[in-house]
Amino acid sequence: MNIFVIGAGSWGTAVANLLSRKGYKVTLWCRRRELRELLIAYRENLPYLPGVRLADSLVFTNNFTSIEDADIVVFGVPTQFLASVLESVRDYTFSGNVIFVSLSKGIEVATNRRVSQIILDTLSVERERVVVLSGPSHAEEVVRLVPTSVVAASFSDDTARIVQNVFSAEYFRVYRSTDVVGVEMGGALKNIIAIASGILEGLEMGDNTKAALITRGLVEITRFGVRFGADPITFSGLSGLGDLLVTCMSKHSRNRFVGYQIGKGKVLNDILAEMRMVAEGVATTEAVYRWSSEIDVSMPITSEVYKVLFEGKPPLDALKELMGRPLKPERFDWNG
Repeated sequence: MNIFVIGAGSWGTAVANLLSRKGYKVTLWCRRRELRELLIAYRENLPYLPGVRLADSLVFTNNFTSIEDADIVVFGVPTQFLASVLESVRDYTFSGNVIFVSLSKGIEVATNRRVSQIILDTLSVERERVVVLSGPSHAEEVVRLVPTSVVAASFSDDTARIVQNVFSAEYFRVYRSTDVVGVEMGGALKNIIAIASGILEGLEMGDNTKAALITRGLVEITRFGVRFGADPITFSGLSGLGDLLVTCMSKHSRNRFVGYQIGKGKVLNDILAEMRMVAEGVATTEAVYRWSSEIDVSMPITSEVYKVLFEGKPPLDALKELMGRPLKPERFDWNG
């Protein structure tokens, strides 16, 4: 089986390495020529995953020549850049049975599209050939063979099963789902809550505060996802609660890092300028804040995170706003 992975950041590299270690013929596409040269010279992704030697069989490229031979094409690029990458490959001839797998977790700001929608809108492919892979899976741990569980979601259970079998390894367990909307919404929106979690850490709030944030954040994510047809149970799984927990708590979380720096008084543009990797939650906050307002879905945490990031609202004022909202019963009808 031939697998072509697009995107040599941390997650794309970790997945390409996982598949190569399993014995598949894997090619990893690098946007920057200098990164490809580093990967070839050191067999190590020094900018993104230093200290881990990559599989000797993993091939690195700067072009898409061999993509037509792929049985599986994996997209590991940030959501806001995915459409332009897809435009670069749309004129290639793919096998009729090729499967497209997305690793991205975000909402496109300009269009409110989920990643699977971007793929389907750009490539001539049946929706049953698209799979999204999501769950609590930091690349820094996967590449070091730390036991990890994720979920592969497709409109076709058969296609999800293929990806489940191909990607599963001794240390990487893959479940499957047909709730594409729920899996994608959970993976994207948890990044907003992770920014809020980082802000709380920066403000030196306690465990009580963070636990309340995660719990109510999950309600908010579920409410939004159900509005678009997601199964609420999905948000209790790996792509919902699982990913939410790890992203809110982990030292590897870029979104938590952004929030932490905001909580310490830094300015968003300065934080992003110093980061090598993309924090998907920043753009997703912008998209979901506007989107939820348009469709009248209550998203109080998202609203306050947006105001802190983009309107300069002091984080403590945002926290007071959330704590001072009108009192209500705790219920789970997803209507607010």
